[in-house]
Amino acid sequence: MSDERREREDGHMKRDEIQSRLSELLRGRNGYDELAAFSSWLAVALLLVNLFARQAWLSALVLAILAYALFRMASARVAARRKENEQFLELLGPARPWLRDPRAALAEARQYKHVLCPNCHKRLRVPRGKGKIRVSCPQCHQKFETKS
Repeated sequence: MSDERREREDGHMKRDEIQSRLSELLRGRNGYDELAAFSSWLAVALLLVNLFARQAWLSALVLAILAYALFRMASARVAARRKENEQFLELLGPARPWLRDPRAALAEARQYKHVLCPNCHKRLRVPRGKGKIRVSCPQCHQKFETKS
């Protein structure tokens, strides 16, 4: 076997070994969730702002936010991180679709109206422009009238 081929195979073996060790290290960890993604994107946005502002405190804030995102991804306390992520998603509430895909959210807002069930407070989507309609809640089966 030639030396060049042997070096290439050694390089592949080292890369495979590194990947297997990394996957073993990250097994049972929280991973990349919505809060970590939001933190990462916030850090990138603040980094871009800091390109023009050039403030030391802003650089420190970016590093702290990135460290928090990495901490969340590498945390072995999955239940605690999941609870934090659920609280974050609940805090975002109706803004979530607008942050995820603004075009789709705008198109949906033009076609549908959201109403709350008076009994169980589940959010229901009804078509716009149909006048007064009778709605049945899929969760509690309460029937009520609403204007679309």
